[in-house]
Amino acid sequence: MSNKKVLSQDEKEQLLKVLKARFELNMNRHQGIEWADVQERLEANPEKLWSLQEMERTGGEPDVVAQKDGQFIFYDCAKESPKGRRSVCYDRAALEARKKHKPETSAMDMASEMGIEILTEEQYRELQELGEFDLKTSTWVKTPENIRKLGGAIFCDRRYDTVFVYHNGADSYYGSRGFRGALTV
Repeated sequence: MSNKKVLSQDEKEQLLKVLKARFELNMNRHQGIEWADVQERLEANPEKLWSLQEMERTGGEPDVVAQKDGQFIFYDCAKESPKGRRSVCYDRAALEARKKHKPETSAMDMASEMGIEILTEEQYRELQELGEFDLKTSTWVKTPENIRKLGGAIFCDRRYDTVFVYHNGADSYYGSRGFRGALTV
């Protein structure tokens, strides 16, 4: 991970090439949005490009899913929860509460370091309208404060053609559970 949070010219060109190809392959995710407009906005926001690179590097396969108030919204669109973001507990407090077998980090810490937000339950359901995701994995989602204060956290997945929301101790972590992010550019 770079300390500068800025991509080199070669990294920028490669990332834009990957994002454009994904954009063109998945037009159903962003009808009415033109790639040229997305690219222009990305080039004007190099720190956001760095965050998208981090999403890509960790297996998220980010893509444009909406445009709101002149900004483009990217979600992780990998079929399963991003591989490079699994086996993490929910947040720093949960990580510190573990007495043994601590994971390396937490979902909230990792998202913050990447400059992205963890999907909310509503955003997760919106993503599931664009395709079928997390058929074999699960994804931490932003947990309401009242649940978190009691030690819990929520996660989602898709089984039986239905999106399910579950709960777990925030300090739990599994090899098949990660998190998906959102980035507004």
